Amino acid sequence: MARSSFDSQTVRSFLEKQNIATLDELKQVLGCSGTMTVFRKLKALGYQTSYSHRGKYYTLTEIPRFDEHGLWCCQAVWFSRYGNLLATTQRLVERADAGLSASELEGLLHVEVKQPLLQLYRQRRTEREKMGSVYVYFSRRLGEQRQQRLRREDRQATWEMVESPVAAGVTPELKAAIILLFSLLDERQRRLYAGLEAHKLGHGGDRQIAEFFALDVHTVARGRRELFGEQVQRQRVRKTGGGRKPTEKKRPK
Repeated sequence: MARSSFDSQTVRSFLEKQNIATLDELKQVLGCSGTMTVFRKLKALGYQTSYSHRGKYYTLTEIPRFDEHGLWCCQAVWFSRYGNLLATTQRLVERADAGLSASELEGLLHVEVKQPLLQLYRQRRTEREKMGSVYVYFSRRLGEQRQQRLRREDRQATWEMVESPVAAGVTPELKAAIILLFSLLDERQRRLYAGLEAHKLGHGGDRQIAEFFALDVHTVARGRRELFGEQVQRQRVRKTGGGRKPTEKKRPK
């Protein structure tokens, strides 16, 4: 085996075992001091850089298991399928259902985002508007931006009308935090939480909560029935038999 191939396999084996590593750790594994040597090996294998910890950690492209936001955490180090912090911040803003504030983004990314947001705004890569006491950032694409603004305005208007103990008398920041918390729940948890809030509102609550959280009203009603009908299965997101059917692996004879 050629020396170059041997070195690349050494890097692969190390990262497959450790998942992530710093540049210094990879130099030590290779027994070299050259930064470019390490990057040549990483480039040949395919790699990603962390957006947290000032980009000092590396992993192989095939290792991360990204969540629905395109993020992956390993040993408190965060990676994004979209690349660095600036690119990730822009992409999350563009994909957000109703735009995002700095505090909402920080809750998703687990790092400080005020500077990246300011940079994106100054470079005209995002738009922003002060809504209440906070700036909300939106996509630059006019069609998406309009829909994001409308959804944000609808949600804020809904919270003003809702008399739920969760919404009554809370600050805009806390309202934003509630929306963020909801976005981090899995499918079943969202359904149950929405059902709980709908139950607090009484008549018409299903529709109000469905509009606020952008859910189907039947989903809210189902969550309410499950929660108060003692039909909650603690370890399952879907009912038994739900979701994608398992695929049988076939081996050539």
